[in-house]
Amino acid sequence: MSRAIRRHWWITLFLGLGFLAPAAGAESVSWEDVSYAEADISMELEQAAEDVYYVIGRNGVPDADNQGFMSNAGFVVTEQGVVVYDALGTPSLGWKLLEKIRGVTKKPVTHVVIGHYHADHIYGLQAFQDHTDATILAHETAERYVSGPGAEARLKQRREALFPWVDEDTRIVGPDETFGDRKVLDMGDKRVELVHVGPAHAPDDTLMIVHGPNVVFSGDILFDGRIPFVGDNVDSENWLAGVERVAELEPEPRMIIPGHGPADKDAAAAVEFMRGYISKLRERMGEAVENLVPFEEAYAETDWSEYEGLPAFDATHRRNAYNVYLEMQDQMGGGF
Repeated sequence: MSRAIRRHWWITLFLGLGFLAPAAGAESVSWEDVSYAEADISMELEQAAEDVYYVIGRNGVPDADNQGFMSNAGFVVTEQGVVVYDALGTPSLGWKLLEKIRGVTKKPVTHVVIGHYHADHIYGLQAFQDHTDATILAHETAERYVSGPGAEARLKQRREALFPWVDEDTRIVGPDETFGDRKVLDMGDKRVELVHVGPAHAPDDTLMIVHGPNVVFSGDILFDGRIPFVGDNVDSENWLAGVERVAELEPEPRMIIPGHGPADKDAAAAVEFMRGYISKLRERMGEAVENLVPFEEAYAETDWSEYEGLPAFDATHRRNAYNVYLEMQDQMGGGF
């Protein structure tokens, strides 16, 4: 029996006897039996409700300081196994998350749900594919990303930005199964509902609602406490509609774990932040396009001070505004 297996066996035994509780933030990750580069960045495990856990990534762009840990992920322990939401941005981080899960329960990981196929959420899938028999689930539009040229281009960029955690052995792992508007996983004691709310931040944006504990994993439909990333394929109008779908959930979620930023027990506050930010981008950029005002002028004349102090403002906000400007041009048939 390997040392890693013995360690998991003893942890499971003590947890079962009630002698040991998993400590949030405790680092007990074995790197002996995997080929991934060791990720020594701290990953604190937090508990949202009974049997529901999550980790919160750092703010910023991918670099050596954050080792690619810029997004959130989580999991729910059920009677039939563990359902994971998102896999993080490197195989090393995916392995670290899997070790966190094994520190909580000996139950197998049965499903990994991908909230959307962007690099900071999916490269960790490699660890789950290599070391579990989990079924990877995503919305059917995820296959466009997997088979498109943008996926390989992004992987090449991350091999440079995040070496050695993303390297020549890192691969893109596609979904095993896809779904349409909705899918329900009946996991015995819990019902896990997957709801497609894209295209918005991405074409395949998906919420995971854990009924019973009443916890929602929103993916990048919600960012909290930081400026979101608005890509060049954004559908900001539908993004707002997705935010409203979260706002209208009944009963109101006990906690929302966003795609980025801290988890929030005040669902209304998380929703209001995203609603306000996307609405302002659409209003100001829409007015500029309608009045044939060039982007540079419209951007300079807008008061963005309410957002200037937030993480990721310098790195993403101007590009966000420009992408929404282009989107509004397309919608209005405008251009210069």
